[in-house]
Parts: sequence; C-alpha cells; structure tokens
Amino acid sequence: MGKVVCLYWGYIVVAALVVGWSQRWALPVIAVLSIGVSIYAAFQVPVWCGAVNRDGHTYCRNNAHGVLMGCSKRQHRWQKIKMIVMRSKAGDFSRAVFPTAKEKFNAFLAVGGLLSAIAAVIVPVITG
Repeated sequence: MGKVVCLYWGYIVVAALVVGWSQRWALPVIAVLSIGVSIYAAFQVPVWCGAVNRDGHTYCRNNAHGVLMGCSKRQHRWQKIKMIVMRSKAGDFSRAVFPTAKEKFNAFLAVGGLLSAIAAVIVPVITG
C-alpha cells in the first residue's frame, strides 16, 4: 500500500487542491498544493518515455517518470529536453509527450496546477 501511495501521491494532492478551492482554504495552502501538483505531473507521474526511436518513426514505450522526463536511457532524456527548447521539434514534442490519453491528462494536471498557483498568488493582490 505504501508503494502505491508513493507512486500516486500527486492524485491525492489534486483531490486536496479541488477541496481547497471549493472550501476556500488559505491561498498560501492552495499555492503550495498547486505547485506540488505541477511538480508531480511534470517530473514524477508514471508514464511512457515517448522519445523518438532511431528509426525516426516510432516512439519509446519504456517506463518514465514525469511528462517532461525520458526513460533510463540518457539520450532519451536529452532528446525530450531538446524537443521542448527547439521550435522545429514542436510537432514531435506534442506527439512524444501526449501519445495516449493518460499523458494528456497528466499534462492537463501540470498546466492546471500552474494556473492554480498563479491564481492563488494573484487573487489576494486583486481583492486586496
């Protein structure tokens, strides 16, 4: 049971974040939860690697951690980082990062967590 919690703790934080927004918890707590969700989705959630294989047409199906990270092969990690930075690789990046619905959902969690963190910081500024 402990291994499952360590692997999927981000989904528990997502649930706490939803409850926090609905119950109007303190905004610093919401900001911390939001950042935790984004970090989990970007760097720890279990997904496929998705880096382009040597044939140039297929994608790596090895297990990886996080939407932005590659598998245990060093070249795949660098390849995913290069796909993020280089504009000509934008199409390859979207196919590599989002090959299945699970990866699309986790990317949505990462972006949603960042937007939630931004909102938690901006709301007190606007409302005074």
